Amino acid sequence: MANRDNHYEAAFEAFLRARELPYVAVDEAKRSLMAGGTSIKSLDFIVAAPGGGTWLVDVKGRRFPSGDEQKQYWKNWSTRDDIESLFRWESLFGPRFAGLFVFAYNIVGDRAPLGPEELFAFRGSLYGFVAVRLADYAARARPISPAWDTLAMPADAFRRLAQNVETFLGALAPAEATRGHGQDAAVSCGIGQSERERQTNPDERRLN
Repeated sequence: MANRDNHYEAAFEAFLRARELPYVAVDEAKRSLMAGGTSIKSLDFIVAAPGGGTWLVDVKGRRFPSGDEQKQYWKNWSTRDDIESLFRWESLFGPRFAGLFVFAYNIVGDRAPLGPEELFAFRGSLYGFVAVRLADYAARARPISPAWDTLAMPADAFRRLAQNVETFLGALAPAEATRGHGQDAAVSCGIGQSERERQTNPDERRLN
């Protein structure tokens, strides 16, 4: 297991090991240098799907809910650099690889993004791993902070498209997923709709 100070990534790696899924943990502390001297953000994990193909995973750790006084659920922001870098990795690896954002929600209240039986216990805390394909995320992400160059999907769209990560890692191969179209798609985040939009996630679940 990689030595990870980020508890969200450490929890997801423990989840992969518990599910006995083949994966490679990437050293994200260093950006990868490309030809021409440009650099791109490193991945977190490369995970092989049982049905064939491989997911290029970027883990986003968020609290559920976030905020102390005003509770906010389904926070799913990322940076433009995150999105563009993941598209670059897709292009470099080829058609059998697809980008996947995994939102690792640390449950800190009485609600959760998944049912109690779908949560993962790690170091005394509960986590819900919810994933969305890179192409789906980029097509719907909207700017939220020009200063930080951050984007996010509207909560209702995110809840329609995001699913328990096991749906992606255990049943659906990346070759069957909707892929992006390289750097152009990354730059134009928030424009267009993919074909695979459907209602999959109910409202957050109460933990009783």
